[in-house]
Amino acid sequence: MYVTAAAPRRPTEEHPHPGSHPWSVMSSAPTRRTVVGTAMAAGAAAGLAGPATAYATEPQTPAAAARPAGDPWETVLADADMVWQKMPQTWYEGPFLGNARLGSGIYAEPGGANAVRFNVQHSEVQDHRPEFGSLFGLARLPIGYFTLEPVGAITAVDWRLRLRDAELTGTITTDKGTLTLRALVHNSRSVMAIEVTPSAGEAAFRWVFHPAEAISPRVDFKPVPDGYTGNPPAVVEDHHGVRAAVQPLLAGGQHVTAWRERTRAGRRTLYVTVAHSHPRRTARDRALKDIGSASALPYDALAPTHRAWWHAYYRKSFLSLPDARLQRFYWIQLYKVAAAARADAPVMATSGPWLESTPWPATWWNLNVQLEYWLIHGSNHLELDAVTRALGEFRDNLSNQLDAPYRKDSAGIPRTTDIHLVNGGAAANGGYAVGIPGQDPPTPEVGNLTWALHNVWLTYRHTMDESVLRDVVHPLLRKAVAYYLHFLTPGSDGKLHLPATFSPEYGVNAPDCNYDLMLLRWGCATLLDSARILGVKDPSAPRWREVLTKLTPYPVDENGFMIGAGVPFAKSHRHYSHMLAVYPLYEVTWEDPAKRELIETSLNHWVGFEGALQGYTFTGAASMSAQMGRGEDALKYLGELMRRFIQPNTMYKESGPVIETPLSAAQSLHDMVCQSWGGVIRIFPALPAAWDELMVHDFRTQGAFLLSASREGGRTRWVRLRSEAGAPCVVRHSLDGPIEVRDARGRRLPYETVGAGTIRIALSRGEEAIITARGDRPDLTVRPVEASEPAPRWGLPAS
Repeated sequence: MYVTAAAPRRPTEEHPHPGSHPWSVMSSAPTRRTVVGTAMAAGAAAGLAGPATAYATEPQTPAAAARPAGDPWETVLADADMVWQKMPQTWYEGPFLGNARLGSGIYAEPGGANAVRFNVQHSEVQDHRPEFGSLFGLARLPIGYFTLEPVGAITAVDWRLRLRDAELTGTITTDKGTLTLRALVHNSRSVMAIEVTPSAGEAAFRWVFHPAEAISPRVDFKPVPDGYTGNPPAVVEDHHGVRAAVQPLLAGGQHVTAWRERTRAGRRTLYVTVAHSHPRRTARDRALKDIGSASALPYDALAPTHRAWWHAYYRKSFLSLPDARLQRFYWIQLYKVAAAARADAPVMATSGPWLESTPWPATWWNLNVQLEYWLIHGSNHLELDAVTRALGEFRDNLSNQLDAPYRKDSAGIPRTTDIHLVNGGAAANGGYAVGIPGQDPPTPEVGNLTWALHNVWLTYRHTMDESVLRDVVHPLLRKAVAYYLHFLTPGSDGKLHLPATFSPEYGVNAPDCNYDLMLLRWGCATLLDSARILGVKDPSAPRWREVLTKLTPYPVDENGFMIGAGVPFAKSHRHYSHMLAVYPLYEVTWEDPAKRELIETSLNHWVGFEGALQGYTFTGAASMSAQMGRGEDALKYLGELMRRFIQPNTMYKESGPVIETPLSAAQSLHDMVCQSWGGVIRIFPALPAAWDELMVHDFRTQGAFLLSASREGGRTRWVRLRSEAGAPCVVRHSLDGPIEVRDARGRRLPYETVGAGTIRIALSRGEEAIITARGDRPDLTVRPVEASEPAPRWGLPAS
């Protein structure tokens, strides 16, 4: 059993683009089950094993029956598999595996060593010294990595990341033989299993574990707070064939990496687990137990339950479009988000579970979290919604971190937190507190909680689960808005004004900052709506109405939205914080002709400043263009993103790994395919002309509808909507000419025309409507569309 441990050492991989990135559950909180249980059930209501046709009772036509009966999900997922015929040299080139907690990135050992690195990281492993702030004292801690060290010199690799199975397979060829491998991070067990079958010349290959120094990765980028040091080195122990690297923490507790190798019929399988505990030192016992139970199973016995979860996961929705590169990218993002997120796991930090050298070893709340989770709604994956759960579970921390005078009735979330939503002390460079409007320091970035609650509101709107509204949105948004209300003052113009606050990440404070005015207006309107829905007579309702009536208009100039009063948008700025009313709040929209010039001017002025633009600039611009109905522009912006920023394995980097941008690009695709803001479901609102064929199935919309639709020959052929909540159904169907509406049994349904190409259908919970051209009886089978032209696979293919 050639598994050894090297002495602890710091990771040494250099960062390719150094730079700055200016970004205890209390009894009063509802339990995790109360907050997310019903919403998750709504996500599962459609059934994990999706149908092969758009609705179960539709008979196939003879033409459809004659087609090959390949499973559409298997087809698109196999097509999207990433491949490597060249050795990946770094984390943004290599395969990655994960289960939202345990994560591994696989690539060549840096420095020219003849080895392959399997990184071992865990989203729950963090420090517990709040006096040094979230970025040092509460930072995520690196754990270490294994190296697979062959006998001979590596000459070639041939790997495939099989998305459908969430499994890496392939070979490593050396001048002494071959190593055939399979690897997974098990979906429900906290274990990574790597099976290697060596040829005779490689029988003596070995595994070596390298513990990392348990210190905040930020020390390589920023000045260290006074008194801050790393934790003691890990100690490697042997427990009857199971080895354990025990990492003690200065604040108490430990994290433990345990591993064991088993050989069966010439196949050597390495089993790895990580456990974390604080303040008690119980992680070792848990890790040893987990390895004992997992290693008792051969790889072929461990894998089936893992694969079954992933197979069912993908079948909850379907999207196929003729751009092969983008379609593959989309399905890889669905793999990535499920490898990084679950409702009961920590809210994704900037790099998900794949911690690498980074100046941002925490969770970022002024854009990153919001963008990370948008795609879960349309793709019908509410089981991944950690934001709703975490905000509900740790709500008391959101008030306790404000200055004392505001804790009783207000709440806010710091820019940076640990997994418990704690920022920690005010150590220099240690983190970013909420701040107080009109004061600096700390930077008064006060809108982040309101924006995060917009994500939770989206979960409510896509499920119509009133428990989300009652238990999380209304009580927390009430406190977030109350914080603003402490500082609103009337001006000589009779309007209500805010003192100086901070618009992420422009760099200067501004009174009447658009970021905050837009969020405040959305917050007050949403509180009034939620109170009405919940039947709550809230004593603050008159104040919210007053704010909506008297709040000062958004500051604008000849270039569109400003940062705030007296502060024009005058330099390159990657963030669209000054334009949130356009997207994602949809409070200033293209459907209002009076706002179109403002939207277009603002968008063009924003993206016209080169210099500081980053990847998510282009996903935001794509989604705004989609709202404008400009599919060609949306596709252009996504093309710029792919060309300039997306890495070979679809990861994204600035000064370190940041996961939000590729995930938000998937949401931009959603916005091109379907939009459901403002009570109207818009079918294919912004498709480029080249996408003359498209299939979408069980796409989740606001109002808790599951949408299926097909575009054929450049025209919408049919639309199907299934209601899960009996909410009002208004649909802009995009079909040409006269239409008819039928139920799942083919019976005509009445409908009301409420606008050009827009109808209202009365659907009760569980009922369906199928919209077609009059007299048309299309085939409703779910199937992939053909690619318009060949495209290279993601990964590192041979050419």
